[in-house]
Amino acid sequence: MRAYCPPPAYAQAVLRIIDVRTGEPVEAAPARRGLTRVQAHASGLDATALRVLLVSDLLVRALELGGTPVWSLLTGDRQQAELRAAAGALGIRPFEDGTDLGSGLGEAQVLHVMAASAETGGAGLVSEAAGGGPVSEATGGGPVSEMTEGGPVSEMTEGGPVSEATERVPVSEATEGVPVSEATAGTPASETTGRAVVAVAPVESPTAAAPDLSDPGALRLALLSQPRDLPIRLDEEALGEARRTLAQWRGAVADWARRPSRPVPDEVRVELRTAWEDDLNVPEVLRVLHRVETWPDLPDGARFETYAYADRLLGLELTRDIGSLA
Repeated sequence: MRAYCPPPAYAQAVLRIIDVRTGEPVEAAPARRGLTRVQAHASGLDATALRVLLVSDLLVRALELGGTPVWSLLTGDRQQAELRAAAGALGIRPFEDGTDLGSGLGEAQVLHVMAASAETGGAGLVSEAAGGGPVSEATGGGPVSEMTEGGPVSEMTEGGPVSEATERVPVSEATEGVPVSEATAGTPASETTGRAVVAVAPVESPTAAAPDLSDPGALRLALLSQPRDLPIRLDEEALGEARRTLAQWRGAVADWARRPSRPVPDEVRVELRTAWEDDLNVPEVLRVLHRVETWPDLPDGARFETYAYADRLLGLELTRDIGSLA
């Protein structure tokens, strides 16, 4: 790990997330820590739907770590019971039913999390953030509506691609030009303040079968390994690498726990928070953990506290094997 200069005093956490409608970052937490609604739109039991729910779960965890109250909901029209069961196996926190939002709690910010689909060569989105309406499928239902009142997404960024704002390949390019679906289903523009749309790229799988949940920790880590706006291939190689990393980290954490505890180094804490507050950059969080694992002269007790702290966001049960070593 590189040498660090003393970090500045850590300011109040501000999670910023890219709104795919504009390509611009918005604050996920409203002013004065008012309620934020995280609404996942997923239908059917597949890896892409689980990735949508996982991103939603990370948003909830990150907001709660920053002291923001969160209301999480799930909207969908197919296999909801199966999807919720699979999400539970992955350590995703339970969602409330989002089909009826008539009893809203006056939230100050709404984050819609949805998936794009490449299953039909870029024919549409898996779901629409339709203010609680039914989730439409990418393979039917007519043409995909636009977020810009009928205009292309590029008009929202003055002709530039979304990637100029994110410095990564946008979901629309990753799915052969899929346009972005409407997030507010006819809600007047004057009423959309405090809303943002978080897009999740599809998961490519060698088979069409439901995801293998026999090793949920490895599946969760594999889905966390790439930025959410880039497609990810979920094959045996990816799962095997995640399985090995997870076993190594859990074993190391169990060993470090036998040493006297030490605080998380300030510079490491700043680096972790900066990563996940910057558009939920979880892959960078994982890279920080890889560096901490072999950082020379760092007490093992500090390594333990660092991994335990980061796991409040990651949800990988990194402390699960404590006490299992002889």
